[in-house]
This record gives sequence, C-alpha cells and structure tokens, in this order.
Amino acid sequence: MPPTPSSAPPAHPVDPLFLALPMHRLADAALDRARRLGAGHADFRLERVRSASWRLRDAKPAGSADSVQLGFAVRVLLDGAWGFAAGVELTEQAAAEVAEQAVAVARLSARISAAAGGGDRVELAPEPVHRDAVWVSSYRINPFDVPDAEKTALLADWSAALLAADGVSHVTASLLTVQENKFYADTAGTVTTQQRIRLNPEFEAISVDERTGAFESMRTVAPPAGRGWEYLAGVPGASPGGPGLAEGWDWADELGRIPGYLAEKVKAPSVEPGRYDLVIDPTNLWLTIHESIGHATELDRALGYEAAYAGTSFATFDQLGKLKYGSELMHVTGDRTAEHGLATIGFDDEGVATQSWDLIRDGILTGYQLDRTMAHLKGLGRSNGCAFADSPAHVPVQRMANVSLQPAIDGPDTPGLFDGVENGLYIVGDRSWSIDMQRYNFQFTGQRAYAIKNGRLAGQVKDFAYQATTTDFWGSMTAVGGPQTYLLGGAFNCGKAQPGQVAAVSHGCPSALFQQVNVLNTQQEAGH
Repeated sequence: MPPTPSSAPPAHPVDPLFLALPMHRLADAALDRARRLGAGHADFRLERVRSASWRLRDAKPAGSADSVQLGFAVRVLLDGAWGFAAGVELTEQAAAEVAEQAVAVARLSARISAAAGGGDRVELAPEPVHRDAVWVSSYRINPFDVPDAEKTALLADWSAALLAADGVSHVTASLLTVQENKFYADTAGTVTTQQRIRLNPEFEAISVDERTGAFESMRTVAPPAGRGWEYLAGVPGASPGGPGLAEGWDWADELGRIPGYLAEKVKAPSVEPGRYDLVIDPTNLWLTIHESIGHATELDRALGYEAAYAGTSFATFDQLGKLKYGSELMHVTGDRTAEHGLATIGFDDEGVATQSWDLIRDGILTGYQLDRTMAHLKGLGRSNGCAFADSPAHVPVQRMANVSLQPAIDGPDTPGLFDGVENGLYIVGDRSWSIDMQRYNFQFTGQRAYAIKNGRLAGQVKDFAYQATTTDFWGSMTAVGGPQTYLLGGAFNCGKAQPGQVAAVSHGCPSALFQQVNVLNTQQEAGH
C-alpha cells in the first residue's frame, strides 16, 4: 500500500481557529456513548466550511457574501443499519446526545428493514487505521488572508479593461472561494485533520446589438482549481525582476483575447448540421467526461441505489470487465490525489486514504467509484475513498473522484490533431448540455467552435451542438493529444443525493479527435 498522505508534512499549517475547537473531547464523548449503546462502528466528523463570493457587473460591485458553517455529525452502524444525526452545540454532553440520536435512528432503520423482509445488511470494507494524520491541500496563498478590497480591485481592473474593448457592451465577473476544515475520528482508531482551499474565478463579456437587441457572449475558459490566491494574482517576487505570473493560468492573455473571440462570434455563420470530425479542447471535453463517464461509473448509480436526483447508469455491474465503453485509446482513471484537483483530499469521510485507480482501460470498463459499503457489498475489496458529505449536517454519500482521460505519451499537440481533418470543428469551452437518466444519450454545446477545412482552422461558426450516445462517442475517438495538451477542468456545483448535496470535482483530459459525430444547428432545432 502506498504511504498515506500524512507521510509528508503539509506546506501550510491547519487554521488555528479550527484547531482551537474541542474536537478530540467531542469525538471521545460521541464515540464512547455510541460504543456503550451497542454500535459496532461509529464515526465523528467536525467541520468548519467558510465560503466567500464577490460579483461585479460592468466593473462595479453587484454583491458579495461571506459565511461559515460549523457543526458536527455522528454516524453509527448497528444491527446492519446506519444511523445518523448532527448537531451544532460544541459541548461533550451535546456530542453524546447526538450519538444517542444516531443509535436510535439505526435501531429504527434495522426494525423497518426486518419488517420489510430484510435486505442487504450494511457492512464496511476493511481499511487500515490512520492515526493522527494531517493533510492540507496544495496552495501558496490562502485567499482568506487577502484583503477583500484587493480581491475586488483585481476583478474590477480586469473587468474595466474588458469593458473598454470595442464591441463589448457589458462585463460580469465573479469569484468564489472556499476553505474547508474537517476533523474525523472513528471507533477503529483513525483520526484525521484536513484543510483544503479552492477558488472559482470567471469573467464574461457580452455584446448587444442596440438596434435589434440580439446579443452574444464569451466567457473565460479558465477552470476552477484547488489553488490559492496565486491562481489569480501570482506570487510576489516569485520571478526575477518583479511579481510572478499567476500559477496555472495566463489571465492577461485570455482576457486580452476575449473581445476578439466575441467580435468574431457575432459575425460568425450558423453551423451547417451534419456529421463532422471533432477536435475537442479539454476546456470542453472535461464536461462530457463528467456527465458520460464520471456519473456513469458511480457504483451506487450502476446498482440503482441512486436514481431520484439524476438517474442511474447504463454501465451496470454485470458489465464490469466486459463493456466496450470506447476505443482502445481510452484510458480513464478515478483519482482523489491529483494536485490541485477539486475532489482531491487526503482521507474521505469514512477514514479511507485516497487513491488513484483505473475506471476504463483500453476502452473496457474496469472499475467503479466506491465507498466502504459498496466495496464490501460487491466483493471489491478496499474502498477507493469516494465517501463525502458537503456539510456537517449531511450524511456521507458516494461522490465523484477526479475522473480523467489520460493523454497519449507521444501524442500530438492540438494543431497536430487538425492534420488530416477535411471537414471538422474545433470546440473550445463548455456551455450548455443535456443527458438522459442513464447517462447514455447526450448533447453538448461550447463557448466557441472553429471550422476545420483541410487540416486548418477556417473561422468561427455558431449555433452548434454535438450529439451522440456515450459508447458511440467514445468509440469514435481516433486520436488523443499528448501531455502538453492536458488540462484539469472542473466545476464547483456537482449535485447528487436527496436531500441534495453539492461537491466540487475536477476532470483532466487532453485534446482529442472524434470522427463523424452528429452536429446539430441549435437555432434550427429550436424553431421546430
């Protein structure tokens, strides 16, 4: 087994405000009460989640928010059934009482299950004990250490520069930052303390025809990231001769190009529907991966346990090791360890040290995303660390890892993928999407698309959407870009479960070529 994430000291200390909380005393009180009441397993989770956001319109503040959620949860396993309860009063008596509530829920659940004829008893896959492990995500500057005025000023300056460009009528800007602290302890002896930082910056330029009211927009394609303030502002003194550039994205370059992209889109012809070879940029392909692979390989969906919120999965368990998901070039991993990934963590909410593993290899379905219950239920051995709750008030559910398409070691750059394409489209940036309840039939649009004629870009087209079934689409992949094209995209707002929970997740991928994919004209479709 690889070393746990606690084997190296974190680059940053855990927030002292969090460490000052009586986490160990609360955990001891809750777990001791759960043991005394007969629980075979119990875990305690204390969380402090701070979220702050800023919105600007036309370089002027349009809103901001700063909130902290603080509380704890106790989960117990008794008589083959789960019990869960949560609280906000940080006293040992309250922790013990919440444990009692969780035990009462488990006993009631066990009785209801028995009255209904039994069913699968909950049992947990084994996991080594991780004692006093500390994990902190990879970042340079905690955005919560940066004055709000500095954040707003940077957003306003970049918005004003966009607004001053020819053809730009309005500009919106937003920034969301999150600091998540989590303490976990269970009756097996695992104790973990974690801190992770993430942020999501976004700018959009809008062009309005004052005569007709018609408009077009163009948004940045910079992904949200598990990084700090350096992602936007750089690290002072990090490069010779002055402040360092932002890490992970060239904001000045993209923002400087947005007005030109927008002006070209306004004048672009509407796409002719038909079949095209598509070169899809990672800024668009990440979302197709999320919807058609990420959700489809969550084992609870494949088994039908998750259906109410967003459906089940066509990739059912009987097809493990058999389903031809796509072409032989297709290698997709699940990963909770990727640096700067939004779903990256040291330990999940069941005390499992996070890992990386294959989901699809040589185009064949070879794995799923698991929690400890699902791993044991289907005899798959150890969990791969995919249990997560988005707040102390919610029970952990199986959530998505960083699901990523791997690049070809010697693969071409993106222009190299254009070679040999006689009639195609190059699609950049995500926009809207639609997929059915089994994650099989879908269509996706993008921020912009360029015609490819005889291996060369031939200007933008608009009103496009590509449409396919999951297996047909991934089966049509005939070339995969090299590591130089790889990008970690993602989103803050992946929804799942009832009551609904929201989680952040990243998806890495290279540029890739797909042959003869159906492309719709969205304006013609809307007119039917």
